[in-house]
Amino acid sequence: MVVGLLAMSRVRSQNGSRGRSRLHPQVDVDHTEFFGSQVGGKSVINYSYTDMPWRLMVWDIRYFFTFSWALPWIVWPLRPCNGDHFDELSLTRENMWCLFIHGILIFYQGSFILSIPTLFLLPVWLVIIALVIFFTINWALCLGLNGKGIVFQSDPKYAPELDEHKHEQWIYLNGVACGEAWLKSNINRLALTFKRPVIGIHNRTTGIIFDVVECLIQRNFSYATGDIREAYKVVKEKLYNPQYSKVIFIMHSQGGIEGGLVLDWLLQELPQNLLAKLEVYTFGNAANHFNNPHRHLAAQEAEEKQLQPRVQVPTTIMEVPITDSPTDVKISAAQKKMPNGNGWASKPNGQFVTPTSTSNGTSDITPMRRQTTFTVPASDRVIGHVEHYAHTTDFVALWGVLHFVTNERASPEMPRFIGRVFNRTSAWGGHQFSQHYLNGMFPLVRGDNGEFIGCADKNDFMDSVVEAGGPGTEPNDIREGFENSLAMIGRKGSRDRTTEVSVHGSFHTDEDDINDGKVRVKNLSRLWQYRNGRSPPNLEVDEDGVIRGTTL
Repeated sequence: MVVGLLAMSRVRSQNGSRGRSRLHPQVDVDHTEFFGSQVGGKSVINYSYTDMPWRLMVWDIRYFFTFSWALPWIVWPLRPCNGDHFDELSLTRENMWCLFIHGILIFYQGSFILSIPTLFLLPVWLVIIALVIFFTINWALCLGLNGKGIVFQSDPKYAPELDEHKHEQWIYLNGVACGEAWLKSNINRLALTFKRPVIGIHNRTTGIIFDVVECLIQRNFSYATGDIREAYKVVKEKLYNPQYSKVIFIMHSQGGIEGGLVLDWLLQELPQNLLAKLEVYTFGNAANHFNNPHRHLAAQEAEEKQLQPRVQVPTTIMEVPITDSPTDVKISAAQKKMPNGNGWASKPNGQFVTPTSTSNGTSDITPMRRQTTFTVPASDRVIGHVEHYAHTTDFVALWGVLHFVTNERASPEMPRFIGRVFNRTSAWGGHQFSQHYLNGMFPLVRGDNGEFIGCADKNDFMDSVVEAGGPGTEPNDIREGFENSLAMIGRKGSRDRTTEVSVHGSFHTDEDDINDGKVRVKNLSRLWQYRNGRSPPNLEVDEDGVIRGTTL
């Protein structure tokens, strides 16, 4: 705790300059930075996940110590526990047991690592016996945390399966040091927040120290452990299942490394119209890459030339209102042959219409309002939507997503870290999934009986005004992401240059928010539109009738 306070003092003592605020933010000032996919700043990164593993390992160890000042924020702040029993550090019996076992494992594994040099002084047969005994005891201790299952389902009392959500499948992959009790708590917390059943795929813990070693191996050698292979099978099966038009994949911490490897496999194997169903959301992502290639060569070439949205060909899309009980849009073969060839039809007067399903399974044509926006290269990617949420004082996020998304590539041939990023500086600032991230970004609200009933409709994070994420990401220099999603239609950008973009949830934006001309996190966050059973607008239907989001 003393170390944590010293680190906090160090963070607050920084001069607050834009160049240093990413690594050493002033946490007493709550604000949020927005990044598109890897945009770059003053520093240059000259390695990628496709390099030699041992070279990657050296870089990872170097940056581990570079960001080590943030290690206390893996568990800091210890309080408040506004999520009660959902919070990892709340004083419940299950949590106390988990913390007790982890304490033993930290001491046990730390002692083992320190004793490694002495093993070279012992006979080989004695070393083998010692290792067998050590790993057997370690396995037994971890068994007290992990249990025997690997795939879990959220408790129906938090989110029963509803007909309006039968076309969706939500999947969660946990991070470091998460045992069975914490995994179940996490998926129940997600189910309560978004009012959907959630499948949890258990990334089993082997103790915090060994989990970090596993992260290095997975991240640098692209090694797929058993839980990665299980996650791949589950996500693939759901994408192929015709019942689902959306598969929501949520990851935390080490889960970002594992989920990134799952996406690599899916991108190699699955048809693009199936991957268009997929939406990905990460918290405190520890990955060193996140792939989502373009669907068309023209979009990739446009990105390489860094074309501005205003000089690109305009594309007509629909404004679809957000509803509390969304209709599952079904597109018939006849509708796919409508004038524009993708299921959307237009009347002679230029008014656009879209098909909606009726109770008898047929489709009616409902008039919709026309909106014209501009397509940037970022919107033409295979996976439907990708978002990353991070804290500026979260060691794992600093070592992962924030390190890679805020550095410029030394070569345009190097892979990029894809996905929009919300980077929050806040007193919440820690790494725990429920206690720090969800409580700060998707807090719960209580009913008249004092029990949690769902996600609060307003909170400081979602209402905060977003800032461009530092050098290289000002609106006049941005390569992607910001132009395509930041601000309202017709809002003036930097240097009085009009920014024509689409904003999630514009139908649910407070009038005061529109009038003050500022853009808030809730205008950009697609995940926020899923709270309490709601659904975001579906902005596009592709040539195969698959509903697509907007990937940035």
